[in-house]
Amino acid sequence: MSAPLLEVQALCRAFGGLKAIHDVSFRVAAGSIKAIIGPNGAGKTTLFNLIAGSLAPDSGTVHYDGRAITGMAPHRVAAGGICRTFQTTRLFPAMTVLENVMVGRHPRTRAGFVSGVLSLPWTWREEREIRTRAGEILSSLGIGQWAAEAAGNLAFGTQRLVEIARALATEPRLLLLDEPAAGLNIYETREMADLILKIRGWGVTVLLVEHDMSLVMDISDEVLVLNYGRRLAEGAPSEIQHDPEVIRTYLGGGHA
Repeated sequence: MSAPLLEVQALCRAFGGLKAIHDVSFRVAAGSIKAIIGPNGAGKTTLFNLIAGSLAPDSGTVHYDGRAITGMAPHRVAAGGICRTFQTTRLFPAMTVLENVMVGRHPRTRAGFVSGVLSLPWTWREEREIRTRAGEILSSLGIGQWAAEAAGNLAFGTQRLVEIARALATEPRLLLLDEPAAGLNIYETREMADLILKIRGWGVTVLLVEHDMSLVMDISDEVLVLNYGRRLAEGAPSEIQHDPEVIRTYLGGGHA
């Protein structure tokens, strides 16, 4: 069996006396879509924050592509090939859609503050390349027509797509999607599912947190279930759907 792209081992994180994540271990295979589900307060977003570097674990390790990234700063994690989105969009509302996506190219640029201020010729070329690539990403997501529009003027569903476009601009190998279907209607959710499959087709591994069970079960290769910060179950969608413990505590209408 080939080595996993992401491996989490015995990860723990507490806030005061509350164990938000307790002894969680799992793997994500390259080229797969893996979903993390569980009731509110199960620790899903905390787990994302630990992987992305927004939080440091109390114990345990995170390995990406065979390298330890435990506690690494978020910008270094992003530069290494992991990018994430958030439950609530974090776009720059006054900037254009294209400019928002261009910001995502920052980890892949060479120009620093001094060279930018001096406006050296090679920085002009890099700026043109960044602009071109950002436009290509918007077009690939079907939202190129909004490139010149202020991000704050867009409908919520389109803002979600812009945030994903900005994440893709970092050229990630692993994309962390936090509740990508939250706030979307049925049609938009179906389009989001198609987009995630398309992203996987581009060679990007996807790890997502999601409440929409139809989306999760339709597109995921594997599902990890958390409950009170602990690993409750893990397996293929069909296995999770028929797991008695999962049905009792989550899918069957346990605490929400």
